[in-house]
Amino acid sequence: MKLIQRPLYTERVIPFINKQVIKVLTGQRRVGKSYVMLQLMEHIRNTDQNANIVYINMELDNYIHIKTHVDLSAYIEDKFVEGKNNYFFIDEVQEVQEFERTLRSLLAKGICDIYCTGSNANMLSGELATYLSGRYLVFNIHSLSYQEFLQFHQLENKFESLVLYLRYGGMPFLSNIGLQDDLPYEYLRNVYSTILLKDVVARRIFGMFHF
Repeated sequence: MKLIQRPLYTERVIPFINKQVIKVLTGQRRVGKSYVMLQLMEHIRNTDQNANIVYINMELDNYIHIKTHVDLSAYIEDKFVEGKNNYFFIDEVQEVQEFERTLRSLLAKGICDIYCTGSNANMLSGELATYLSGRYLVFNIHSLSYQEFLQFHQLENKFESLVLYLRYGGMPFLSNIGLQDDLPYEYLRNVYSTILLKDVVARRIFGMFHF
């Protein structure tokens, strides 16, 4: 899988590699949080020959059994290697109930460098402060800037390209669909429907009935 680099974000995170603080990548759905995380993992592999990377993607069936912090702690218990530089990456961490208990425990033990991603609908800054007791850094990931849009779609910087950017926006996955016909609009409608129903409406309903 070819990763198109997004140094705007990776270069902000890289100075904090191996610092004892939890690195949180958050943002709207489908803006590329997972790919920024993969790029950070790639950077670590290229710069640290002694790296042991433990990676969990909660959207994959491989990890469907991890539902609570107890399951998460049990799964990673034997994954860290003594004498190695251990790194723990977990994608969509909010899918694990009380995930913060595992992350705080790992941080307290100092056995690995911790990174996680999560939708900002589920990981607002005030909630993170409660979950992680202040020992974290948030890196907000956004849709593509205009310069990134040009790079992703292999376009020249000209008026027609700006029109396309203003028309379709900067969702990264559009580079796999193309900017012709109605395909981009169909994809964008589905993304925004998901955001509205799963993030806005569901969060509002949950808030009304959560005591």
